[in-house]
Amino acid sequence: MTTDHPPPPSATSAAASSHPPAHHGEAKVGALALAALGVVFGDIGTSPLYAFKECISGPHGVSVDRANVLGVLSLIFYALLLVVTVKYLTVVMRADNRGEGGILALLALVPERMRPRGPSLGGLAGLVLFGAALLYGDGIITPAISVLSAVEGIEVATAGLKELVVPVTVLILIALFAIQKHGTSKVGRVFGPVMLLWFGTIGALGVAQIVREPGVLAALSPHHAVQFFLQHGWHGALVLGAVVLAITGGEALYADMGHFGRKPIKWAWYAIVLPSLLLNYLGQGALMLRAPGTANPFYGLVSGRAATYALVVLATAATIIASQALISGAFSLTQQAVQLGVFPRVSIQHTSSETEGQIYIPEINWGLAVACIALVFGFGASSRLAAAYGIAVTGTMVITTVAWFVVAHYTWRWPLWKSVPLLLTFLAVDLGFLLPNTVKIAEGGYVPIAVAIVLFVVMANWKMGRALLGERIRAMAGEARVFFDEMKPGAVARVRGCAVFMASSPDGIPPILLHHVRYNKALHDTVLLVTILTEHVPKIPAEERLEVSEMGHGLHRVIARYGFMEHPNIPAILRLAVNQHALPADLSDLTFYIGRETLLATNAGRMNAVAEKLFAFLSRNAPTATSYFSIPADRVVEIGFQLDL
Repeated sequence: MTTDHPPPPSATSAAASSHPPAHHGEAKVGALALAALGVVFGDIGTSPLYAFKECISGPHGVSVDRANVLGVLSLIFYALLLVVTVKYLTVVMRADNRGEGGILALLALVPERMRPRGPSLGGLAGLVLFGAALLYGDGIITPAISVLSAVEGIEVATAGLKELVVPVTVLILIALFAIQKHGTSKVGRVFGPVMLLWFGTIGALGVAQIVREPGVLAALSPHHAVQFFLQHGWHGALVLGAVVLAITGGEALYADMGHFGRKPIKWAWYAIVLPSLLLNYLGQGALMLRAPGTANPFYGLVSGRAATYALVVLATAATIIASQALISGAFSLTQQAVQLGVFPRVSIQHTSSETEGQIYIPEINWGLAVACIALVFGFGASSRLAAAYGIAVTGTMVITTVAWFVVAHYTWRWPLWKSVPLLLTFLAVDLGFLLPNTVKIAEGGYVPIAVAIVLFVVMANWKMGRALLGERIRAMAGEARVFFDEMKPGAVARVRGCAVFMASSPDGIPPILLHHVRYNKALHDTVLLVTILTEHVPKIPAEERLEVSEMGHGLHRVIARYGFMEHPNIPAILRLAVNQHALPADLSDLTFYIGRETLLATNAGRMNAVAEKLFAFLSRNAPTATSYFSIPADRVVEIGFQLDL
């Protein structure tokens, strides 16, 4: 049968939490830090395009005076310090799963007893999966608001070009999503240098304004943030809904840790990203103190039409890179979810022979494209789209904090006196950003929430359906002893060749083999029972990949273990088994037997009819096991079953 339902949790996953990230030599740290600029910091690095502007001119903005400007800048500074520097870089990034980070990798670190078993998700697993679903909402909004805010610089230079902003944005987005199938390996080489130019430029523009208004440096004192809240009360709290735009992308630091390692990301943040962001925000504040009527404080940092157009071009390039990072992140998140058994199979295409993590998923790519373009047409301006931005990010931040506490206390055995203060501190900051964003729901915040709810329903339904299907398949499986007793001489004809039966369980005899023998009364001389197990670790070392055993009567069991960031390939598995384990199989003469389930979708089973119909719909529209496991289609025989879950 197909084997994409979640396997039993692996005992190796608990130990994985103590594995350090892959070590990078000191000579490579600089190069990796430069590369991280283009992948990790694209989102947060382009926030100056709209974050400060929304704080002073958005729906809940404040009037432009000295106290308000210094207060907003102080809030932005301490948001970057507390959330990005302290929470993610100092604390959360210590929770790595063999060097990999991200919210799903964090789930794999929780104790085995707290992971979901059977059809139900469980409280913590459900919460983490909803956080992962929220990241898709973020992935939809980020390309739209980033590119739109960059292109809006056109109307700053020439008011008559305002009507071109939306069409140009849409064309850029279409081109961006169209090139995804070619992979990012070639384009990725220029991402880092372009972002280095971007950070250097925005930092220099900020310095030019600070020199003219050095009093803006007073914003680095927390006194102004406190005074801002004392003066504005609840309205001051609402401004946090815009301040959070300055830290969007903070979760990417954790999610992309496995690509670069903790040290290069920290170097890039402290040496380039944080100073450049602070200088630019302070520069925008200095400009507003001198010229309160400036409509767009970011593009107001330059004067003259030529300089504005040049900045528009650079900003557009930076936002394309930021969007690329979010799109690639959505591909990686989907692959992890599929391997963990909480998302339907998708068409995963590897775009690089050198870098395993570079993949392309057409269904996700064009789904994101349609959603992004719809947002651009629907909202029309970055200021209106900003109302939908923030609630997905802050929701994921809260969930990450809760999951981190579970790992720290229950997996690492941190005492409560050590873990609870950090939990309460992070929650206070995270909830301080989340609660003000709830007022944005009616203004557009419903978009990422709706996306997350739909995806969460799909994940929960798929998890339940695959678990129940796995239980039914295991119940139908036969005992090896009984099966071999029936294999008496003459009872079953043996024919030349090798048959490969996909088995979801590493024990017993799969139902498709039982059906084949029962109805065809024949069996190949060599029979391979192939099972794919997904472990709760990112990758499995090559020497631990395969387990091959002889069962007798020409039957051999092949168990292949994969991490949740790897993609199984059945022909490659069989070649490895023949070459390394002397498996007696002729790879030029293989017949693959795969089960095909027909779901009856009645109320007779444990799954109600509506949920089972949704699961049946997802199953029918998911890529077949043949394509997912790279099995040659002309060598496949499918055996059907009717089941009611």
